[in-house]
Amino acid sequence: MTEQTRDAAAAEAAYEPDPRRWRVLAVSLVVGFMSLLDVTIVNVAVPSIRAGLDTSAATVQWVVSGYALAFGMTLVAGGRLGDAHGRRRLMTIGLVGFVVSSAAVGLAPNAAAIVVARLAQGASAGLLTPQNSGLIQQLFRGEERGRAFGMFGFTVAVASATGPLIGGALIGLLGDERGWRSLFLVNVPIGLVALVLIRRLVPDNPDAEADADRDPRVDLPGALLLGLAVLSVLFPLISLEGGAGLPLVLLLAFPPLAWAFVHWEVRTVRQGRSPLLDVSLLRGLPGYANGLLVGTLYFTGFTGIFLVLSVHLQEGEGFSPLHTALLMTPFAFGAAVTSPLAGRLVGRVGRRVTLVALSVMMTGTALAAWLVTSPPDTLWWTLAPAMFLAGIGGGGVISPNFTLSLAEVPPRMGGAAGGALQTGQRIGSALGAALLMTVYQAVNALTSAPVAARAALLAALVVLSIALAAAVRSWRAGD
Repeated sequence: MTEQTRDAAAAEAAYEPDPRRWRVLAVSLVVGFMSLLDVTIVNVAVPSIRAGLDTSAATVQWVVSGYALAFGMTLVAGGRLGDAHGRRRLMTIGLVGFVVSSAAVGLAPNAAAIVVARLAQGASAGLLTPQNSGLIQQLFRGEERGRAFGMFGFTVAVASATGPLIGGALIGLLGDERGWRSLFLVNVPIGLVALVLIRRLVPDNPDAEADADRDPRVDLPGALLLGLAVLSVLFPLISLEGGAGLPLVLLLAFPPLAWAFVHWEVRTVRQGRSPLLDVSLLRGLPGYANGLLVGTLYFTGFTGIFLVLSVHLQEGEGFSPLHTALLMTPFAFGAAVTSPLAGRLVGRVGRRVTLVALSVMMTGTALAAWLVTSPPDTLWWTLAPAMFLAGIGGGGVISPNFTLSLAEVPPRMGGAAGGALQTGQRIGSALGAALLMTVYQAVNALTSAPVAARAALLAALVVLSIALAAAVRSWRAGD
């Protein structure tokens, strides 16, 4: 029995259900929804922000991408800080930063101010989001944990899919100038209410109080190495979305940085100090490494679909932001149906839930690729059902993958381990957006926008096929 397995068994034996656990989960998911929503809600606002601030397309691209970059770089460190110093404290710090930076974005007088504020907003979200998985590890066990991760998966899927809809609705209702600013200012009142509820409901980490020998210090060299490794991947991919190819050379820095991070973490553990992320998780816990791979590949194929369709429907077909968002909303409805159900089933069915869900997701994506070339006036009756089917499948991927990947992770490491999974998702999202937009733009230059959209969706299907192969491998391994 490994040390991690013994820790998990001890935690199970000492577990006493917190009567407030479902209310705590509800509050944490509202906060998580806010932070994840801000990844996609701004996509439909790019033209309005550019016109309102009279700036270049490349600068506005950083309004979108700077958030994702800072978000991805701080997830693991945020999870580790929550594990070490208490999730209520980190949620408080992160939410205060998120509210203040959201107000700064909404009131920004120029493009430079909004980019800086978006970076701060993304870093704050990176402190907030991993506390969700850490709290679920801490507060839930058995089938209840699967149900809790089901609600978390529902939150991730719905936030990703409804961001453009909410953004388009606010801009349509309030106009371009006030509309794009309201996308960020709305976080302020919601965040302040959530802050009060966090202080009243979210418990401290029992391990952090009970274990007097725990080292509360954060592994700063490890955090720096991991941050640079993530930066070496995300920055080139985000730059590629904006049309700049030269930063791709930074990808060459990823292998040595990743090696240095792993080497440092192993050395840190050997010296008896607390690592940023115990890399023995990758080989010592069943399912964790495979879960990380499946999640990263799924997000690579999944999130780029929304960006491509948003661009295609608005620029290629002339749809309004609101009409575009409405056409993609069926995905969210489909995910809303299956996410909680998948969370309940995963404890009994295991990895097979992921296999079936990915297969359904791929069927919906293939159908969308076939129907996306339909006449524009028929897309609502053709593309929308395909998106609903894809959502039915997509809702069954995220929550089971989290549940299975973190099943034997001790609660004291739940935040950092969950943060690593979400870092993979952020990298996958950036990679998928860059890949699918590159395919779309390249094919559009040679043929037509509908054919380009089909090619991008087929590229997503290829990536999802690789994710399915990884899930099959994990299932055969008994993870």
